[in-house]
Amino acid sequence: MKTHLYLLLLAAGISAAPQMSSMAELLTLLQQMRESVTKDIQVSLINIFQNLRIETPDNIDDVNCVSTIFEGTEQLKTNPAMKKFSVFFQKLERLKQSLTPSLAKEGKCDTERKNATIFIGKLMTFIRKASKNAR
Repeated sequence: MKTHLYLLLLAAGISAAPQMSSMAELLTLLQQMRESVTKDIQVSLINIFQNLRIETPDNIDDVNCVSTIFEGTEQLKTNPAMKKFSVFFQKLERLKQSLTPSLAKEGKCDTERKNATIFIGKLMTFIRKASKNAR
């Protein structure tokens, strides 16, 4: 009986909030990506991630930096080592509209070129905050 109730509640939660489910999937895939990047660096392989520098917003909460976040994501996506994370990029593309605030024009965004691991960490923070705001 408990199993049936659990499955019923799970199904209701998934159908009631497909966007939340997609956000959770994005975060899971992004965590896997970050772990992969970190693992590659720890193994000391000559890898792209240490050398790949991505414009990263200084303040992830700045609404003027949303396009910078997506530009950095595009830079990651074109990296050959990211092919195994194509599912993440597809899901992110589908949710891009809901993650992007409706601004007429973005203002200035303060950025700094950071390595891919730091960028991915900030991207995770951005998606977490966006998913909380969507609730």
